Amino acid sequence: MSIDLTRRRFLIGGTLASTSLLAGCDALVENKSIDNVLQAGEWLSLKAQRLLLSGQQLAREYTEADLSPVFKANGTQLPETDEYKRLMDGQFADWRLIVDGRVRTPLSLSLADLKAMPARTQITRHDCVEGWSAIGKWTGVQLGAVLEKAGLAPGARYAVFHCADDYEQSLDGSGRYYESIDLVDAWHPQTILSYSMNGRDLEIAHGAPLRLRVERQLGYKHAKYLMRIELVDSFAHIGSGRGGFWEDRGYQWYAGI
Repeated sequence: MSIDLTRRRFLIGGTLASTSLLAGCDALVENKSIDNVLQAGEWLSLKAQRLLLSGQQLAREYTEADLSPVFKANGTQLPETDEYKRLMDGQFADWRLIVDGRVRTPLSLSLADLKAMPARTQITRHDCVEGWSAIGKWTGVQLGAVLEKAGLAPGARYAVFHCADDYEQSLDGSGRYYESIDLVDAWHPQTILSYSMNGRDLEIAHGAPLRLRVERQLGYKHAKYLMRIELVDSFAHIGSGRGGFWEDRGYQWYAGI
């Protein structure tokens, strides 16, 4: 068994175990001392990964013969917001990706704009915390190229991905899905904004028109239905301040190999 497979199975098992613990032991998670210990362990894992692996270490890539015959859709499969339905009905002609926050040049990019930029194609394995994996072929623009186009302003530390799916059907938008990564992962060559899966435009269930692929992290980090990328210095003003929808509900912010 490869080191990569062993590590990923360990992480998935650990995440599932953590989820079960959270479901049955909310009182423990709400204890500030225990929460501080869990966060310290998470950051130690991140620092160990950064120390052991170079910033450019690649996740394994596969061949077309390895493509999974079925690739399940994780998370939301059809956003219910009026905004998304309008964009979908117009075949995303009016959709724009906003890039703002701590950038020098805010951007508003159409799907055609993104497809006009140099593309990267990669065949990789998606590992979901629900316990399944699948191999798919993804094509898109490298996130680093988009961020270079915007230019980082002083203080930028994280890229936050705001999505169209209102995961909890909230009236105030607090249930909107979001995720984040640091700038090391943002500039990783396999971190792409994907508009194509298996040689075709993304299907709705898989995140059309655009989703994040950050191949060294588990499935919930791969945000779908992207609307905005915000460069920030901290997560304090977003959600519950943990850096992601599921992180706000007890998952780890760092979910990488």
